[in-house]
Amino acid sequence: MPRLRFEDEFELHYEIYGPAPGTAPAVILAHGAGGNGMSWWQQVPAFCDRYTVVTFDHRAFGRSPDIENGPGRIAFGTDLRSLLDHLGLNRVHFVAHSMGGRTAFSLVSRDPERIASLVYSGTNGGCVDDRYRELRSRLEQEGFLDGSLLKRALADGYAEREPAMQYLYRRIRSINPPRARDFLAPTGRMVNYRGSTAQRLREGSWPILWIVGEHDRVIPVDLIRISHDLTPGSRLEVVEGAGHSAYFERPDAWNKPVRTFIDSVETGQTR
Repeated sequence: MPRLRFEDEFELHYEIYGPAPGTAPAVILAHGAGGNGMSWWQQVPAFCDRYTVVTFDHRAFGRSPDIENGPGRIAFGTDLRSLLDHLGLNRVHFVAHSMGGRTAFSLVSRDPERIASLVYSGTNGGCVDDRYRELRSRLEQEGFLDGSLLKRALADGYAEREPAMQYLYRRIRSINPPRARDFLAPTGRMVNYRGSTAQRLREGSWPILWIVGEHDRVIPVDLIRISHDLTPGSRLEVVEGAGHSAYFERPDAWNKPVRTFIDSVETGQTR
């Protein structure tokens, strides 16, 4: 399997499907904290007929274990940009699920010319305002967001309806290296950060699709509606019957609007 080796000996695992890089439009799939590059097994076949599809394991996930005392999540953005440089990809459709929204921020802020479109799946992409913060606080107080991320990763009842798929979901997650419980917690000046990517996303004028599971208990639908409202001209899709991992739980219902959106960008039918 291909690996990108860095000067500090860290190795980033990635995989390429479909047309060779540079011969077709590229789609990059950035997984969330509950998975790794393998999580996209139901998406790759739905996109690789026309697009160069790139999956990768974020640093400290899957087959990309961090080096000792490594930078961890702080390096997500630089890792991604190094991978794009390595593959010679100067224009990409970036699909970010959950934690992957943090990685997308690196392109938005430092490599905006590379973005053909943005798909935010189960993530606000940092696009928030005071309405968002107030609603999230209220949901926390009401207990709607209670429970571990693993417990809330799939819709209530999914394990009973799809025991084999729930088992596979957990097995994919199990290859992730151990990490500190506060691995994704804000540090330093980010602890009380109240900024937003909203203005940057509006100024960038990129085609944006927000897609979220109807029963998402990590980033609920009503919160994503605010992010959508903050980005005029963006699209919003709600995957019925799905929770936070809508791409896994209801792949056909997730794949179709994402593929339609990216196709529309390529044919010039969206801004």
